[in-house]
Amino acid sequence: MAQVTNEQRQWHLIDANEAILGRISTNIADLLRGKKKTFFVQNLDCGDYVVVVNAEKVKLTGKKEEQKRYYKHTGYIGNLKTKTVPELREKTPDKIIYNAVYGMLPSNKLRDEFLSRLKIYKGPKHPHQNVKFANHTDNKSN
Repeated sequence: MAQVTNEQRQWHLIDANEAILGRISTNIADLLRGKKKTFFVQNLDCGDYVVVVNAEKVKLTGKKEEQKRYYKHTGYIGNLKTKTVPELREKTPDKIIYNAVYGMLPSNKLRDEFLSRLKIYKGPKHPHQNVKFANHTDNKSN
């Protein structure tokens, strides 16, 4: 059975500045799973690390900016919490990208491992400056 070591994992830097949420999220999900690798296997974790910067500047198309809602239930009767995109963008803009990528990953035991390699930052600065990033094309046009 094939196994992936940390030496085989690459780091990808993605700038979310003026990028469309759905397009950038699919690319992030594919990188986290390792779908574009030659040795991809569905039941193994062979994905890469992904660092996303400028999360607060991601764009949504259509009327999603005003109409989209994020729901969270506390577990108590009548406690369904609702947040809109502007509210989430003001407090925790990284959750917008996180929720989109979360929904695109398979709901199995590997999902938490995939998401542990996703690093999302509000601004252009991130603590991974000393990491060598793979040659990565800009995801705005894809």
